Amino acid sequence: MAPDVNPFESLQSQVDEAATHLDVEDDVIERLKHPERVLETNLTVEQDDGTLERFKAFRSQFNGDRGPYKGGIRYHPHVSRDEVKALSGWMTYKTAIVDIPLGGGKGGIIIDPAEYSESELERLTRTFAKELRPMIGEDRDIPAPDVNTGQREMNWIKDTYEDLENTTEPGVITGKNLASGGSEGRVEATGRSTVIAAREAFDYLGKDLEGATVAVQGYGNAGWIAAKLIDEMGATVIAASDSSGGIYNPDGFDPVAAKHHKNETGSVVGYEESQEEITNEDVLTLDVDLLIPAALENAINRDLAEDVTADVISEAANGPLTPEADRVLEDKGCFVIPDILANAGGVTVSYFEWVQNRQRFYWTEERVNNELEAIIVEAFDALVESYEEHDLDNPRTAAYVVAIERVANAFEEAGTFP
Repeated sequence: MAPDVNPFESLQSQVDEAATHLDVEDDVIERLKHPERVLETNLTVEQDDGTLERFKAFRSQFNGDRGPYKGGIRYHPHVSRDEVKALSGWMTYKTAIVDIPLGGGKGGIIIDPAEYSESELERLTRTFAKELRPMIGEDRDIPAPDVNTGQREMNWIKDTYEDLENTTEPGVITGKNLASGGSEGRVEATGRSTVIAAREAFDYLGKDLEGATVAVQGYGNAGWIAAKLIDEMGATVIAASDSSGGIYNPDGFDPVAAKHHKNETGSVVGYEESQEEITNEDVLTLDVDLLIPAALENAINRDLAEDVTADVISEAANGPLTPEADRVLEDKGCFVIPDILANAGGVTVSYFEWVQNRQRFYWTEERVNNELEAIIVEAFDALVESYEEHDLDNPRTAAYVVAIERVANAFEEAGTFP
C-alpha cells in the first residue's frame, strides 16, 4: 500500500498528462482539476447506549457540465476530504469516457461500520441524508453505493429524502433494491464491465482469454463477480485475496465456491481448494496474464510495480495504481485498462436505473447487460482510437484525453455565466 500518496494529487497529475495532448486552454484545464464545491459536515448521532457520537462526513460535487453530479457514498475509517475530491474527479471522467449524460460526485463518512449496530448505522445514514437534502435530487446530484455501503443504505437515504420532501422520487439515488426502484443487473455491473474491458483488451492485443491465468486482489462485490465472470469466459482464476490475506492454486479454483467460503468464514483464507496462503502483495505480483485490483486506491506503488509481472491489468478499484507505478508498468509494457473505463459498469447501470426511475418503466436483466456491453465496448474503441491517433504511451492517458475533451467541450459550448 502507499498511504502517503495523495489521491487528489494523483488525479490532477493524470489530468495534466492528458492535457498535453489536447487543444484546450490552460485556464479550462485548471478548472477541470478542482471540484466545484465540497460539503464537510459533522454528524452527531445517538448510539444504542444513549451517548452521542460525532462523525465527519463529506460530499464533493466535482463537475456538472455534462449532467447531474453522480457518485457513491463510502463508509470507511480512511475517508478524507482529498480522497473524496479525487474520487469525484475520477467519476467526472468516468461518466465522460462512457459518454453518459452525468457529471461527477462522491461522498463518504469516516467510520468503521463493522463497529456499529444496524440501528446506529441507520440513524447515521438518515442524519447524513438530512444534511445532503439541499444538494441532492434526480436533476441535481444522485448518490449511489460505494465501499461498505449497499442497497440497505441507499434505501434509507431515499426514504429519508422522500419523507422530508413529501414526494416520491426514486431517481434521487441509485443502487437501491428492486422493491425500492432498483435495476436488474446493478449488483454485477462493476465486475461485469471490468471483464468486458479485459476481454476487449485481450482481443486488441491478440491474446487468447481462454485459459489465461487471473489474479484478483480484493474479493468484495466487484472482485468476486469479476472472478466469476472471467471464469465463465474460459480464463483460470489462480489467486484471490481480501483484507485478511490471499489464496493461491496454480491449477485454478472455483471462484463462486471461494465466495461461499468467504461468506461463511469472513475471508477467502482457508478455502479448501487453495494450495497455498499468500499475502495481498503476493497476489499483485504473481506471474499471471491478467491482474484485477479490486480493493482500495494506491494498492500498487512504484516499488511494488517493479515486481508486477501481469501482461494486462483491469482496474476494478478506483485509483489502485499511483502515478509512479503507472510509469513503471508503462516501461514494462503492461497494458493497464484504467479504472475510469474498467469499473464504469457501476455508474453506467446506475444511469440505467435513473432512466428507468424517471420513466417508471423497468428493463429486463438481459436488456441491462446488453446495453452495458455495448457502452463498454464503444468506450474501449474510443480509448484505442485516441491511443493510436495521438501515439500515446499508455491507455490511461488515452482515456483521459477522450474524457477531458468531452467535458471541456460541454463547458465551452455552454458559455460562461454571468
